[in-house]
Amino acid sequence: MGGIFEEYLDVYGDRDRERAQARGNHKPRTPKNDGLTPEQRRERDANALQEKAKKKAAQAAGGVNIDKSESQRIKKK
Repeated sequence: MGGIFEEYLDVYGDRDRERAQARGNHKPRTPKNDGLTPEQRRERDANALQEKAKKKAAQAAGGVNIDKSESQRIKKK
């Protein structure tokens, strides 16, 4: 029993798949090759997060804690 709905899916599903492949916005199946082992990558990421936290804490302690919208509002005046 091939209904209209199934025919619609066949025709437009194929077309949609072709368009998606043509766009090429899919992620590559292989991981990034940055020359690091998973352990080294975790260390690098952990260090980056620690540095970010330190920077944020320093800003908060120094009283320089203006978000983007606030800084743009001040610049417009």
